[in-house]
Amino acid sequence: MKSSTKVSIAFVLLAICTLTNAFGGDESSQETGRRHKGPPPEAYTACECKKAGDAAEFVTPRGDTVTGTCEQEGDRLVLRPDHPPREDSDGRAGNKTGD
Repeated sequence: MKSSTKVSIAFVLLAICTLTNAFGGDESSQETGRRHKGPPPEAYTACECKKAGDAAEFVTPRGDTVTGTCEQEGDRLVLRPDHPPREDSDGRAGNKTGD
């Protein structure tokens, strides 16, 4: 195989890999840095062994305590916070006093 053909093939393969990562990579890599949509797992755990309408709380990974009420969501209970975090224009959670 000619040297120029090898270089062309290598270039095409590199371009395909780059485009795949940029536009069609796995979703987990594209979600990096984005806030998870929906309740966190702790919101479900907080309502285990409780009834709809019961008060519950959990501590976030950042150390904040979230209080709320257990509500039915499908076949599970989930904590609906008393003061849900607002989202900024990028879809990231921030505090109400202005991050």
